[in-house]
Amino acid sequence: MVAAAAVLALPGTAEAYIGPGAGFAFAGSLAVLVGAFALALGTILLWPFTWLVRTIRVGNPYKNALTRRVIVIGLDGMDPGITLRFMREGRLPNLKKLAETGVFRPLSTSNPSMSPVAWSTFSTGVDPSRHGIYDFITRDPCTYAPMLSSTDIKNAERVLNIGKYVIPLEKPKIKLLQKSQAFWKTLGDKHIPSIIQRVPITFPPVPFRGILLSGMCVPDLRGSQGTFSYFSTANRDGQAAFTGGEQTVLRRKGNVIRSRIVGPDNGMVKGGGRMTLAFTLTVRGDGAHLAFDGGESFDLPLGAYTPWVHLSFRAGPGVNVAGIARFYLQSVDPEVSLYMTPIHIDPEAPAMPISHPAVYSVYLAKRFGAFATLGLAEDTWALNERVIDEAAFFEQAMAFCDEREKMFFDAVEHTREGLVTTVFDTTDRVQHMFYRYLDPTHPANRDKESTAFADAIQRVYTHMDGIVGKTLAEVGPEATVIVMSDHGFTNFRRGVNLNTWLYEQGYLCLKEGHTLSGEWFEHLDWSRTRAFSLGLTGMFINRKGREASGIVAEGDEYRTLVKELCCKLEALVDPESGDRAVRKARAAFECFDGPYRLDAPDILVGYEGGFRNSWACATGSVTTTVFEDNTKSWSGDHCVDPDIVPGVFFCNRPINVEDPHIADIPFSILSLFGHAPPRHMQGRMLFESAGGGPVRGVVDASRLPQSGSAPGARIEPEPTP
Repeated sequence: MVAAAAVLALPGTAEAYIGPGAGFAFAGSLAVLVGAFALALGTILLWPFTWLVRTIRVGNPYKNALTRRVIVIGLDGMDPGITLRFMREGRLPNLKKLAETGVFRPLSTSNPSMSPVAWSTFSTGVDPSRHGIYDFITRDPCTYAPMLSSTDIKNAERVLNIGKYVIPLEKPKIKLLQKSQAFWKTLGDKHIPSIIQRVPITFPPVPFRGILLSGMCVPDLRGSQGTFSYFSTANRDGQAAFTGGEQTVLRRKGNVIRSRIVGPDNGMVKGGGRMTLAFTLTVRGDGAHLAFDGGESFDLPLGAYTPWVHLSFRAGPGVNVAGIARFYLQSVDPEVSLYMTPIHIDPEAPAMPISHPAVYSVYLAKRFGAFATLGLAEDTWALNERVIDEAAFFEQAMAFCDEREKMFFDAVEHTREGLVTTVFDTTDRVQHMFYRYLDPTHPANRDKESTAFADAIQRVYTHMDGIVGKTLAEVGPEATVIVMSDHGFTNFRRGVNLNTWLYEQGYLCLKEGHTLSGEWFEHLDWSRTRAFSLGLTGMFINRKGREASGIVAEGDEYRTLVKELCCKLEALVDPESGDRAVRKARAAFECFDGPYRLDAPDILVGYEGGFRNSWACATGSVTTTVFEDNTKSWSGDHCVDPDIVPGVFFCNRPINVEDPHIADIPFSILSLFGHAPPRHMQGRMLFESAGGGPVRGVVDASRLPQSGSAPGARIEPEPTP
């Protein structure tokens, strides 16, 4: 799911796209809580009246329904080939039973095949040219600077200056950039309730008649997409920062260490900078004790996570900003090393809107305790940078999964009619970080000694199978249960720097005296550059009238250049292996016809399995080579040709098509509830009105894509008896 999301974790850059700036992170905290409880109280008091009005005006919203209850379990990144393999091995008995009594088919995904795009299509039932999301990041056409594709955040413009303090007089402006309309809003308009949990690209939540907890791309308290902290008495290679995090060098006096946690910007004070929280770390035998100045203190066992710890940053008189984090003490001898997760927004006192109604996150925290709120909660970059090891990452991922599971079954329990949709990210994150174990020759394996997590993917799939089994047992046969993923997975062995390739081919030019370029197009000469790449699957043309310094004219010049580049990209060969790197390069003007087609990358680069945009290419750099080994733990991916990485579709109802598409699911759910989907939706009805259909049972392996699969993921058709 989050191949592209890794780009957003870079220190000093993520804040530039989504940073809170002048203190919105706390400006509305008290108002949110007061307003949330007032809303909840008002809803309770008015419920009998609203129920009566609905009954009179609307009647029975289920009168034409084929089902009165739909449960959607989103298993992000679950791959149909790997799933079929584990089913055959007897590791997924509940999914196997669901497939045999209902249906299991690959689910065609979006183009590009990445989570923000695919889940936006799931939410809205339309393609990217209609919902406007093509990647995690895009470029600002006015400045060429990177910007988050999903959310726009602006600080309060009206403020009151009192001495050194700046008091906001209005709420910050936080806007979801996804266009079109989520299908659960349509359901709400028809008075069919929904509980939506952690579906990506739902931050900030858009109000509707239902309940929602936001997923990706909820920021951390600092406004980034996840900045971890690493405290150590050892200065690793003189680093002050890691990709995705920061290091603080500790000074030890005997067994006592004084340091501080860096929090969000303090916008209430002119030039206030970052707020901090001082602490004392005392080494005690095989562990340590952590105490915050004037606040909480707790023991740190060696090699184990703490529960969620509440962090409070003082912004001004009577104003505190609340966050939560977990700590992991790695060593105390000879060096002290302490890892801290990114600081999540505290769901009990949310500094930004993360649920609708706002009280929903408070309810979940009161019922189950603090939980991860960061959109990209699993800290993939901490493992990439080897700040934490596989064991610490896997424990973290499964802990977050357990939190999600409790929320999901709470929603199932409280929704006897209507829709429940919950997305579990664990399948995606673990495949990203452990896919290399399916390929013993993967470049990332060269320096790895342990194989203790060679079965990590299998363990996660098996855990999810248990959730499916428990769900089927609880809801019974009357409910429609859909298990789906937004895309599948494949190998990521080699990175391709399209910017370097464009430079070598003469389409991208650097300023005089430069043969390399740093991040975010540092030394590009836009007056001579015709094409460039940013993010993970797209190439942009420097178009006149769209980009600030565009030089390529619309019409014949533009179309000729796009087709020329597509032909050359499809002929691009890795000199090390002789393999083609690009399966299909598609011109956006041939793929999209929606109102937001001009926001698309001009060329969608569909890589063969094993290849993907390099890490440097994703941030707009020009490096020395076009191809390079991917040596990071992040070894599996899906930002390739979408035909290679379909998702999965399971359902306890047969369907009437062999090739379901992710856009068909919202269309079909509306139809199942007996309501006509809006005319703008592009999907098809998967279920026949009689409740049956000709397509049922388990998919044949011959229908699954094979290109680019790691050896351990390939599935052969079963022999004919």
